[in-house]
Amino acid sequence: MDDDKLPPGYKVEHLTELPSNLAMTELGVRPCVAFLSTGGNGSKSDRPMDPARDLLPKLSAKEVAAVFTAPFHNFLGQKDEDAQLRRNVPGEWYKGSWHSWHEEAWRMHQFFVPVFRGSVFRGQPSSDSGDEDTPVAASSPVLDHSKSVDLPDQNSRVPGASSQPQGVQQMPADPLAQPRYRVFGMTARILVDAARVAYGVDPDFEHNSSFGDEEMMERLLKMGRLSPIKKKDDRLTRDVMVAASKI
Repeated sequence: MDDDKLPPGYKVEHLTELPSNLAMTELGVRPCVAFLSTGGNGSKSDRPMDPARDLLPKLSAKEVAAVFTAPFHNFLGQKDEDAQLRRNVPGEWYKGSWHSWHEEAWRMHQFFVPVFRGSVFRGQPSSDSGDEDTPVAASSPVLDHSKSVDLPDQNSRVPGASSQPQGVQQMPADPLAQPRYRVFGMTARILVDAARVAYGVDPDFEHNSSFGDEEMMERLLKMGRLSPIKKKDDRLTRDVMVAASKI
């Protein structure tokens, strides 16, 4: 929340908050959008600043599967905006499909972020302290360079960074061993909505016009759902969503 909580030399500008989103596991997430930059709280070190080294090890491995960087505007398009990536990295940037969610049509976005040096990182959990309430801190980020694409000058780009929360669907055993890292579900939807707000334009693929799920969340709360304490594996079934939609 404050610059003095960041490593020396970094500062954060809080930009906005977006409407809350709802996951099938009854997890509600309010996206908080901020701009991270260098030049804050007086770093005296001559060592070049490196967010991957200075910030990512502080992530909780229990909450974040990986951290990725990609050009923010690209989350409004169906193809890699960088022609070099399109030529050198196998696979597509975007795939989408319509599903039923909230008893209405819901667009599922999938983005496939190219994996090259400096683009995707994951935390290595430290040894378990035995305290279930204590998050496991991630150690130095790891990228499988042996199977990544080594593109020149990519680290000179100004990337947009985001964390990928652990979702309902399980990621592959080693998602970084692939040429592209899949960003999907709630994370992808939040990125699309944030880019829509930031650039003031709609994406060139089909999408939901609404932002967030707060109307449905209000209905579920009236039903007694979304409690801070819930049973293990309690999920929002179709029957629950149908009942909520009628409130």
